[in-house]
Amino acid sequence: MMMVFACGQQVKNTNQTMGYRALTPEEENVILRKGTEKPFTGEYENFHGKGTYHCKRCGAALYRSDDKFDSGCGWPSFDDEIRGAVKHQPDADEKRTEIICAYCGAHLGHVFTGEGFTKKDVRHCVNSISLVFVPETANPETATTAKAIFAGGCFWGMDYYFAKAKGVVSVEAGYTGGHKNNPTYKEVCTGATGHAEAIQVIFNPSETSYEELARLFFEIHDPTQIGRQGPDVGNQYRSAIFYLNEQQKQIAGKLIMLLKEKGFNVVTEVTKATTFWKAEDYHQDYYDKNGHLPYCHGYVKRF
Repeated sequence: MMMVFACGQQVKNTNQTMGYRALTPEEENVILRKGTEKPFTGEYENFHGKGTYHCKRCGAALYRSDDKFDSGCGWPSFDDEIRGAVKHQPDADEKRTEIICAYCGAHLGHVFTGEGFTKKDVRHCVNSISLVFVPETANPETATTAKAIFAGGCFWGMDYYFAKAKGVVSVEAGYTGGHKNNPTYKEVCTGATGHAEAIQVIFNPSETSYEELARLFFEIHDPTQIGRQGPDVGNQYRSAIFYLNEQQKQIAGKLIMLLKEKGFNVVTEVTKATTFWKAEDYHQDYYDKNGHLPYCHGYVKRF
C-alpha cells in the first residue's frame, strides 16, 4: 500500500510491503533512532494552519490543529490526540513517557502532564520532522479527511456506533447549535443554552462517504421523536444534522425525503453548522471506558 498525502502525489517508500515513506538521514535519526530536533527550528513549531497532522513515516492522522497550542517549549505542542493514533510507553530512561505512532511505531516525542498549559493539563511535545501537515480543503472530493456533525440523543450512544464505522478516523462528543460559548454539561442539561448533545466525526472520504455516515445516523436513533430520544427527554437530545457545506445539506435533505416516502415522520432538523464545543473528557468514549452498551441507541435498518 502506497501512502497518499494531501497533494495527491504518491510517496515513494523503502518498504513496498509496509508502504512506508522513504526518510532522509535527518528524519531517520528522529523517527527511527528516537533523536530530537533542535528547539525552535521545526517547521511546525510556530505554525497555525487549520488541518490535520499526519505521521511522516506511514501517513496516519495523529493530531488536529484545534488541539495545538503555543507552549513556548520550542516544539509543536498538542493537548489531545486522535483517538487510537498515538501510543504511550515508558522512555528508555524510564523518566519520561515516549509517544509513538500507533500504526508504524515512528517516534514522535514525549508527553507531559501537570504543567497547567491548558484545561486538559496535557502536553504532547512532538518533533516537527515526525509530522506532515494536511490542510483543510473546501473540496470534499480532494480532502484527505472530512468532517460531519450529527445530534441524535445522548452522545454516548452516538459516539459508540460511529467509532466502529468503516472509514471513521475519530469521534468527539460535544455540544453545538446553542448560543453560549464553551458550555458545560450541567449548563446544556438545563436546556437554557440551546445546545444539542452532538458528535463531530472525522472520516476518510476514500473509505466511506458523508451519505453512508448520514444513513448510519438515521439508522441508530429514532428520527421521528421530537425533543427526546428514548428515555432522555429535552431539546438537547433533539435529532439534528449540522451541515458544513451545500453538498452535506443536499444529502441530508435527500435522505429525509426517502424516509418520508417510506412512511417515517422524520423531524430531524437540518441546520448550518456553528461552533462545536468538545464535551468534558469523561464523556469521550464513554461506553468503551465503562464496559457497557448503549441504552437508547440501536441499529434499525431503514433504507
